[in-house]
This record gives sequence, C-alpha cells and structure tokens, in this order.
Amino acid sequence: MSLSLPSTASLAANNALAVDARSLNALKTAAGENNPQAARETARQLESLFMREMIKSMREATMKSGLLDSAQGNLSTDLLDQQLSVAMAGQPGGLTEAITKQLARSMGVEAAEDAEIAVPSTLSLSRSAWRGSSGISTGAGSRSAQLQSINAYAPAPKGRDNFVGFHASAAERVARDSGIPAHYMLGQAGHETGWGKSEIRNSDGSNSFNLFGIKAGKGWTGKVAEVTTTEYINGAPKKITAKFRAYGSYEESFRDYARLIGSNPRYEKAMGQTGSATAYAAELQKAGYATDPAYAQKLGRAIQSAAQAASSTAQAKLNRTNENQT
Repeated sequence: MSLSLPSTASLAANNALAVDARSLNALKTAAGENNPQAARETARQLESLFMREMIKSMREATMKSGLLDSAQGNLSTDLLDQQLSVAMAGQPGGLTEAITKQLARSMGVEAAEDAEIAVPSTLSLSRSAWRGSSGISTGAGSRSAQLQSINAYAPAPKGRDNFVGFHASAAERVARDSGIPAHYMLGQAGHETGWGKSEIRNSDGSNSFNLFGIKAGKGWTGKVAEVTTTEYINGAPKKITAKFRAYGSYEESFRDYARLIGSNPRYEKAMGQTGSATAYAAELQKAGYATDPAYAQKLGRAIQSAAQAASSTAQAKLNRTNENQT
C-alpha cells in the first residue's frame, strides 16, 4: 500500500488528498538522509492510513439508507473519508507522536519535538530536495529553528496556551542572548498576532513568520509581506496597506525583534526597564513602537498573561515528570 501524500493545491488548507509522486520521492530522499522531518511526516502518513481504515470499518458496520448507494455516492464518501483521515492525523496526543519516536530510533536520529517545530508537510520536504538542502539556517546550534523554517504553510499555533507553549523554547534562547525576558517577547508576539490567530501571511498564503508586526523600512533588504493593517492617525484608526518584514522561521522573528530593541537608540530606555513589564511596555509606546494610544496597557496585560501561561505549562510538565517517576 502506498502512502497518500498531500497535494500542493490543498496544503494551504491543511487538507491533502492527492498522491504526489514528486513529494513521495522527496520524502524518500529525506529519509535516506536521516532527516528527523521525514520520520514525523512518515508517522503522520501512517496514522492517516490507520484512521482511514478505521473510518471505513465504521461505515461498513453502519446500516445504509440506500439513498446514496451508487458509484458516484460511494466515490464521494471515499473521498470524504480520505480527507477526514488526513485532517485527523498528526494531532497532539495521537499515534503520530509514538510512531515518530519509534521511526526516529530506527533511523538513528533524534525525534523533533512538537513544541519546537512546525508540523512538516511533504511539500516542504519536496522543496528542500529541489534546493538540495534541509532547511534555512537561523543561527549556530539552533537545530529546531532550522527544521521549523522548512515549512511555511503549516498551521500556526492558536490560543494563548498553545501559542506560548509552541514559542517558549525559541523565546528563551533569544532571551539568553538579548537580555529581554522571554515572557515579554511572548506577550508582545501574542498581542500582535492575537495569540496566533492573525499572523502576517505572504501573497501566496505562506507564513511570513513576523510575530511582532515589524515593518520593512528603507534599510530592510530581506523578504517582504504586503498586507492591510490598522494604524492610528491623530488618534483615529485607519486601514492602510503596509510592507512588513518576512522571515524564514519564527526564531528569526524573535531574533530580529531583540536586535531591533537592543541596538536601536530609540528603544534604549525600554531596554533599561526589563525588570518591569509595565515600565517596559510604557517605554516602547513612548518610543513609537506602535500608534495605538492604548498600546502600553494592552501590551502589559499580554505580557502578564504570557507569564501565567508559561508558568502553567512549566507546572504541567513538572507534574507529568513526577507522575512518570512514580
């Protein structure tokens, strides 16, 4: 039985249906190179096949009404089941996690952790094979950020706890290098994106990985995403089209933000207030980081919320560790 791989046309909606031989060859190539991404994607495909068989068995055990008993009706049902199986595979706590670990051990590589990378797609693996590389480097020693940068079409983590848990590792790494507390950056990224619900996208639907709403000024030579945004002009909100910086991974976004705040004299006072979230947010607003007149209050609340989420996540991990040891 061959693996059912996502087609490029449907990846943006995260509902793959068609068999893509090119992607399958890319997945084989990645597996041959002991790429941890290949283990994850193969595990997701295996879970998808299992889910499809389970759905098929459930349908066979269900009494049919006779209204759709035709070749066309059966085909539609089969396509729906295939789409459901793809959509259901790879969810947190599912079979994919267990299968990934086993496959990674057999490949002799370390399994990539869900909290650090986006779920890979065969499209991303295919593009990597065409380029002859395994991803975009985002800093020495940062393997998780390199893996994450491969897939710009993966769904972004949504909801405060999911958002904080997903980005915590990158934020902590950048915090160690920059001196900006991780929960400050997580809170600001959460505020700017609605905790992952409204991230800036490129024109082709791929993620720009811009978590902080940093615009592409005259000195920016990297990629650009052009979108409609709300600016406050003379205190009144107004819709405008603006160009924003685009990155290769979320960690690049964290690092660019830290570089901007840490090196630009405009934010020098903010860097001197990293001991107080309220003062830090106030100094960012005074320096003109955003045009929203209530930005400091909103950011202060978001930072406090991120700190609470990070604390809850850390406590949950500690509880699981204690349970496993008993």
